[in-house]
Amino acid sequence: MTPPIDPAVPHGHTSPDEPTGPSATPHAASTPEEPTIVSAPPQPFGVEDPSADCIADSAGGLTFDLDAPGLADAPGDWSAALVLRRRGAEEAGEHEEIRLPLAPDGDGRLRAVLPSTVALPEGRWDVYAACADAEPRRLVPGLADLRSLVDRRPGPSTSPLAVRIPYATKHGNLSLRSWLRGPHAEAGDLVLDATGLTLHGRLYRAADPAAWLAGAVVEARLRRDPERVRTFPVAPAKEEGADDQDFTCALPFAALAEEWQGGPDVWDLWVRGAEGAETARVARILDDVADKKQIFVYPAQTVDAAYAPAQAGPYYTADNDLAIRVDERPPTVR
Repeated sequence: MTPPIDPAVPHGHTSPDEPTGPSATPHAASTPEEPTIVSAPPQPFGVEDPSADCIADSAGGLTFDLDAPGLADAPGDWSAALVLRRRGAEEAGEHEEIRLPLAPDGDGRLRAVLPSTVALPEGRWDVYAACADAEPRRLVPGLADLRSLVDRRPGPSTSPLAVRIPYATKHGNLSLRSWLRGPHAEAGDLVLDATGLTLHGRLYRAADPAAWLAGAVVEARLRRDPERVRTFPVAPAKEEGADDQDFTCALPFAALAEEWQGGPDVWDLWVRGAEGAETARVARILDDVADKKQIFVYPAQTVDAAYAPAQAGPYYTADNDLAIRVDERPPTVR
């Protein structure tokens, strides 16, 4: 499902490459330009690149159905598994792999289930099919039923929030994007005006959301210098239907550009609870879009900065975390 785009936002605009720094989220995507999942014609198990249909449930679980004509109904004992491998683990000297048994479903197909209770560390997981002693093969995406992920609102709990979104890589293979967070601050509407950003969000996985948010602040942390932090007070949301998990915060761009000295400055956004101990990264992960960076695009606003003409605006990182970029304003073309 393609998310709605604010009509005021020029669709198709792309953000410059994301700056890196010590505060960047671990396991960041190596290819953030990868598109979200698409449908592909199913292929039989036994030829190159077998396909898998994916069904998501609202709790964060996934069901995979593979075509396997002649194999699923064959008599005798055999072994098959769906294999998940975290991308980048081998380069880091690790071997992170999860194997899920593939069982015949009685209709000539094989099924594997990834329950929400199975911990899947954050990152991108490539999906393979393994049969007996044969070398595992990459799967391509078939049909994807991700309707339960749209506008997902998890119930009360203090356990980490598990989010898994299947998608097609730029090479046409099936992969999963996984998040595991608690507490979590889900970004909602972002309202831009000439002075700054008003963030509307919702807090999850806190034992007492009202107490957690009472006196909370949004911290903007400068990525190239994490010791530089700007704080902005959080207020309860007042729109119709809001409850004690909903909050809002105004972030003036002038405060982030006050000491700007040219070049891109990226401010990562966190919510710090009233007690000051816990923090929650502001992100948008509770829907069916695996990569938001090129889809949810917001226009930069002009900012008065002492150093030079500047502009600022929010964007979603390769991990769907919310950040604000301050940069030089391009010259006006006459």
